[in-house]
Amino acid sequence: MNKIRFYTALICARLIYLAIKLLNKSSGTSFVGMSVLKICPDFLRYCKKYTKIAITVTGTNGKTTTSGMLAHIIEADNQKVIHNVKGANMLTGVANAFALNIAPCKKFDTAVIESDEAYLTKLYDYFDADFLVVTNLFRDQLDRYGELTTTAGFIQNAIDKSDSLILLLNADDPLVNNFGKNKEALYYGFEEVEIYSNVNSSSSNAPTEVFNCICGEKLEYNKQFFAQEGHYHCIHCGYKRPEPDFKGYAKIYADYTDLKIVDSKENKTYDFRVNLIGLYNAYNALAAISQALILNIDYETIKQAVLTYQSIFGRAERKIINGHNTLIQLIKNPTGASEVLKTVDLNSNILIAINDNYADGRDISWLWDSDFEQLKDAKKLVITSGIRAKDMAVRLKYAGIPQEKIIIEENIQKAIEIASNTENKDEKITILPSYTALLKISKMKF
Repeated sequence: MNKIRFYTALICARLIYLAIKLLNKSSGTSFVGMSVLKICPDFLRYCKKYTKIAITVTGTNGKTTTSGMLAHIIEADNQKVIHNVKGANMLTGVANAFALNIAPCKKFDTAVIESDEAYLTKLYDYFDADFLVVTNLFRDQLDRYGELTTTAGFIQNAIDKSDSLILLLNADDPLVNNFGKNKEALYYGFEEVEIYSNVNSSSSNAPTEVFNCICGEKLEYNKQFFAQEGHYHCIHCGYKRPEPDFKGYAKIYADYTDLKIVDSKENKTYDFRVNLIGLYNAYNALAAISQALILNIDYETIKQAVLTYQSIFGRAERKIINGHNTLIQLIKNPTGASEVLKTVDLNSNILIAINDNYADGRDISWLWDSDFEQLKDAKKLVITSGIRAKDMAVRLKYAGIPQEKIIIEENIQKAIEIASNTENKDEKITILPSYTALLKISKMKF
């Protein structure tokens, strides 16, 4: 009976998706998945047999870029990949990706699945993954996730459900490191980071959270790259950053990063050019490349794939809007936003669009913990938009931006028109949206 439901759900998925496209009602990233899970609640339980290897990616920031780059590398290795490419990472989004790709006689080599931290444990109730990549744990959407211990608990519960799961963990994050306790784990992390950019700032005024060791005492740092990421140790119990299996050395430039990775076990060194901006994206690349090396993908294949990878859906996404080169970067929590703000071109027209819908998080107090002081020397007007445009304008005022430079336009379409209302096509635009504002922008025609 369940198999009949499964195949019925597959047929219905195709029909529903076709109707969505004909009616032009949705991007189809979750609705199909929602429908198939209604028809067959165990749908995901049957999906694993259609792939040889399943890799899941979770963490507060960087999931979409890390999983996207990894999927791109695997596809460059001539493998067939299932990937929830648009970042829909709850159960409905994962089911959506499988429902629109698998067929009774069609097999895939690898599934690369981005998973929301809170939904990972639910995913593992149905789906057995072979690998889990964890990027980082930052404070995010307090109204939805609670404090970091709650988010860590979600991930730990998922890990505890599988004895055969192989972990790839960020050694530089003391919270992520702890997941490797009593599990088969490999680690990646940076040994050195150098900034070579007139645009990017290496420092931040954002409040730094104090992280305690698992024993309760304060951690000490030899190197701290940003937030809690760095080389840490506890003088009381000996807890410390593990020696990474994949050691990164990054040179961060305005538009790209030169990344050297040392595979400690194989005693090999690899060099890459990553065409993404910021240290946060260097971490994403280090995670994706490390996982690709674990899969024994050829170095030259990885190198070329990383060079040609283009970010998607507002993750350092580059578009032409009304004739202007535009960079769109999602912001959603204090640490992520502060790192993005370091990279903003202060000579560009800047638009910040903030909503407080459920998917954004109702609590917008994170705006006050984010380093918008990085924008105080903006050369042009700064436009605020979205549901919380006025709150964002107040935050910018306290960040030191003169009030006469701030324009409030709650309608995002009109705000973009203001930002692009210049005959000088050489003027660039930077758009910093929250999640649902980004969704709205992605549907606009320019």
